[in-house]
Amino acid sequence: MPRATPNAPRPPRRAASAPPIVWAIAGTDPSGGAGIAADLKTLQALGVYGAPVVTAVTAQNTRALREIERCSERIVRAQLRALAEDLPPAAVKIGMLGGAAIVRVVAEALAELTAPAVCDPVLAATVGGALLDAPGRAALVELLLPRLAALTPNAPEAAALTGLPVETPEEVRRAADRLLAMGPRAVVLKGGHLGGRESRDYFTDGRESFWMASPRLASRNTHGTGCVFSSALAAGLALGRTPAEAALWAKAYVHQGIRRGPALGGGRGPLAHPGPPRAARDFPRRETA
Repeated sequence: MPRATPNAPRPPRRAASAPPIVWAIAGTDPSGGAGIAADLKTLQALGVYGAPVVTAVTAQNTRALREIERCSERIVRAQLRALAEDLPPAAVKIGMLGGAAIVRVVAEALAELTAPAVCDPVLAATVGGALLDAPGRAALVELLLPRLAALTPNAPEAAALTGLPVETPEEVRRAADRLLAMGPRAVVLKGGHLGGRESRDYFTDGRESFWMASPRLASRNTHGTGCVFSSALAAGLALGRTPAEAALWAKAYVHQGIRRGPALGGGRGPLAHPGPPRAARDFPRRETA
């Protein structure tokens, strides 16, 4: 899964000038700041073609999550099969999955692909509200993590997945190592929730480990930062960057997006999507762990 039907045509050969395709598997956000909307804006801005697979429909804005309606296994599987037949990916970005059944469907799809997959393990919305239940978390750890090129949890998500405290730098390193042992080829543990004058994310793939440090911005334009980061990382992989290079690029893109955010809505507003980061001030300082 997803396999083409016997009479289905082979996927067309992509023209040399065509952009790489990135599947974005996630839920919707009508405010446009997170989920599929943020994924597609990020992918387009970074020069790749986003193909969305919807796992759930949410009712939320910049202030609160109101309601969630999860998609059936059948329709999620059908979306994945349709893309596999015609638009094979150069990378896959995974966000909100909603429950164990959809985790299984996505894991089955990844088993048929060679493209690298990036997962933002969305457990709760920025504006509040749970997005993945306990059985879903267990399925995520068992079925999905071993198939990932990169896992990008924030500190609360890392704590929930490992059962470890994630507050100090040493605890961040310990939790990232625990997550790496669960199967992904790289982990980026994001430090946006940890406070301090700098936002410090930790990258490790078992061979190299380093911190990515950027000045913390006094901004409320932070809705969807996890979605944007993981999509930017997936775009980097699709364009041929290494996971470490893609992580640094993704952090620069998020910093730029927060800095230039349009301040929409009355709560946590969305990021800006002006294109690839170029200003030196947006790129993080890399520090050896």
